[in-house]
Amino acid sequence: LKKNVITFLLSHHQVEIKQSFPKEGWVEEDPKEILQSVYECMDRTCEKLTQLNIDISNIKAVGVTNQRETTLVWDKETGEPLYNAIVWLDLRTQSTVERLINKTPGRNKNHLKHKTGLPISTYFSAVKLRWLMDNVEKVHEAVLSHRAMFGTVDSWLIWCLTGGKKGGVHCTDVTNASRTMLFNIHTMDWDLELCKYFDIPMEILPKVRSSSEIYGLMVSCLGDQSAALVGQMCFKDGQAKNTYGTGCFLLKNVGTKPVMSDHGLLTTVAYKLGRDKPACYALEGSVAIAGAVVRWLKDNLGIIQTSTELEKLAADVGTSYGCYFVPAFSGLYAPYWEPSARGIICGLTQFTNRSHLAFAALEAVCFQTREILDAMNQDSGIHLSQLQVDGGMTSNRLLMQLQADILCIPVVKPSMPETTALGAAMAAGAAEGVSVWSLNPEDLTEVTSEKFEPQINPEENNNNNIIYSTILLPKVLSSAILESTPERYHCNLRCLCPVDSTRKLNVNNADVLCSAR
Repeated sequence: LKKNVITFLLSHHQVEIKQSFPKEGWVEEDPKEILQSVYECMDRTCEKLTQLNIDISNIKAVGVTNQRETTLVWDKETGEPLYNAIVWLDLRTQSTVERLINKTPGRNKNHLKHKTGLPISTYFSAVKLRWLMDNVEKVHEAVLSHRAMFGTVDSWLIWCLTGGKKGGVHCTDVTNASRTMLFNIHTMDWDLELCKYFDIPMEILPKVRSSSEIYGLMVSCLGDQSAALVGQMCFKDGQAKNTYGTGCFLLKNVGTKPVMSDHGLLTTVAYKLGRDKPACYALEGSVAIAGAVVRWLKDNLGIIQTSTELEKLAADVGTSYGCYFVPAFSGLYAPYWEPSARGIICGLTQFTNRSHLAFAALEAVCFQTREILDAMNQDSGIHLSQLQVDGGMTSNRLLMQLQADILCIPVVKPSMPETTALGAAMAAGAAEGVSVWSLNPEDLTEVTSEKFEPQINPEENNNNNIIYSTILLPKVLSSAILESTPERYHCNLRCLCPVDSTRKLNVNNADVLCSAR
């Protein structure tokens, strides 16, 4: 393996994948469109390389990174998808989850956590697959006739790119498998007991491989958040990254022994960089809505015309003026795992305007990240000294400064923004049989683009965090319990809790909260 290799990004291309929302809480993507977007990215990237007089025959490896929990089933004989991909954010499986929890001792949603590291939740693939088998006749028939193949997006892409119905490789890697609720993170393989619990035949599951080895024409495969962890070079115990995309995904490397969370976090496989290499694990906390709140402010409220306007709007006032926002549009993920929770906006006064709401939306992302980081510090026993960040929202410098202020630690943004793709490329280049560089931590050089240092009084910051985490979020959760009927989807005005616009805690005035979706 070559050490101290200097690398450059020569070419890249991006294609947005459309999402459809056929019913309330449903989120789908077209598997063929996903595949076509990959073909287009490869074609355009190679064209750009040719324009740089680079011979594309010199490409050494191809890696894949993908949405992890998004679930697909296809016919191995025809190569056709049997239904749209059900996206990780989709909530249609709530009744399936409730049915499964009802049959567990004590209705314990953590019943499988000792094997999977995960709670029973709409988030993960097994319940999506169970729903497909129960509700889509084509899927049901294909399973019975032994023609069905299940996979997360990586499995679909690798199968198609390595031949499809003409001998395509049906596999996944340990990071994606660990998000299905069918994978034992200790034995590092599919688990018969878990498959029986969900009544899913093991024959439709892909073969599990490491994150960095040759699978046909492909050389690496990592779930998107694991790829970002690799791309951020978080190879040491205690290092963590947060990806700010549609949601927020904070992963903390805990080494080669899994740490089971007592504070509502997930235990997941971080990466396994080689067939004979040990697996490394991570604690993970997921925020369902981050960048999606920007789209909601633009599309639903119309307070901005483009996403980039949000930073300027919020910066104009520099404060939320006591306005708080909990954007629980798809329930709350870590550390609560309450899919019935709905969003609230509170602390409104006659003075409140759209700039304050914009600022509150950015603060909401930061407060939820703070909750997860506090839980990680408690679970791991290693307090984070700085947070490495990536994803589309990191271009918002105000958000990054707010995050540093609310966490009370530096936030470090790398010079390469697409760390997810970078992580897949790093794993591909280091694979046995490719070996163009080494991923040993001592051979890597830290690259920093910008560091945001905390700039506010920690006491003021802690007061704001107390309001958010000990007053607002419990009210959201209690409302979720009370509103267990379909009417919970309706927008209602309620007087729920005291929050003072001057940000003092011990007050008597009650503000109006609006449930939002």
